Amino acid sequence: MKTEEALKTLVKEKYSEIALQDKETNMSSCCGAGGCSTEVYNIMSEDYSTLPGYNADADLGLGCGLPTEFAKIKEGDVVVDLGSGAGNDCFVARKFTGPAGKVIGVDFTPAMIDKARANAEKLGLNNVEFRAGDIENMPIAANVADVVVSNCVLNLVPNKNAVIKDIYRVLKPGGHFSISDVVLVGNLPDALKNAAEMYAGCVSGAIQKEVYLELIEHNGFKNITVQKEKPIVIPDDILKNYLNDTEMASFKASQMGIFSITVYAEKPTSTCVPSAGCC
Repeated sequence: MKTEEALKTLVKEKYSEIALQDKETNMSSCCGAGGCSTEVYNIMSEDYSTLPGYNADADLGLGCGLPTEFAKIKEGDVVVDLGSGAGNDCFVARKFTGPAGKVIGVDFTPAMIDKARANAEKLGLNNVEFRAGDIENMPIAANVADVVVSNCVLNLVPNKNAVIKDIYRVLKPGGHFSISDVVLVGNLPDALKNAAEMYAGCVSGAIQKEVYLELIEHNGFKNITVQKEKPIVIPDDILKNYLNDTEMASFKASQMGIFSITVYAEKPTSTCVPSAGCC
């Protein structure tokens, strides 16, 4: 099993490559991480093109949901996007916040930060900024954000509890998040679980749906709601890179499920965290 730092290095290297790939390549794979499928064009991502603020140059086809559509962003809000990539969700969020609001994208891949900043400059937006940093310890002060969004990113982070804890920190009391992510129901085959490419592709890094929701509750969030859920089917021509015929048949016959979910939760106006023992 790779260490947390090794996994982060893997993701950073892979997403540096992805920043230079075209959208079609990214959308025909698992979060852009190779193993391109000839069977299914769009495995995880959803169509952003009808949302206000959409910018094609910023859409790398890497998401697994439409969190900004569900995020209840209001004019004047401060929005933070975790793993902001080329800026797609940030530019959609900015359309909702208007010029009175502010959008901050955080990403730890330099190539993605460069791409996002170039896109923001082309759009002439002076209230959208991109900061290089780790989403487990964001370069953002506490109690700043009205809304946090993220799209298919937490599954790439080994320490998901640390990210959720830091989301709680940067949100204002009464603020909320809407996050799209990949989760599991049942256990992945070992070959997929141990595959580095499938980790960078958002699959082997995913955790059980029940555990994911428990982490959110454990860190003090309230009104936790699954806003959308859809199954993700990995095509045979990707699976065969990791499983033999017998393993593939067993995997398909199992109750194992891979899902994209969009989760909403609120930071209470009273900032007591049960895990801190104060409630």
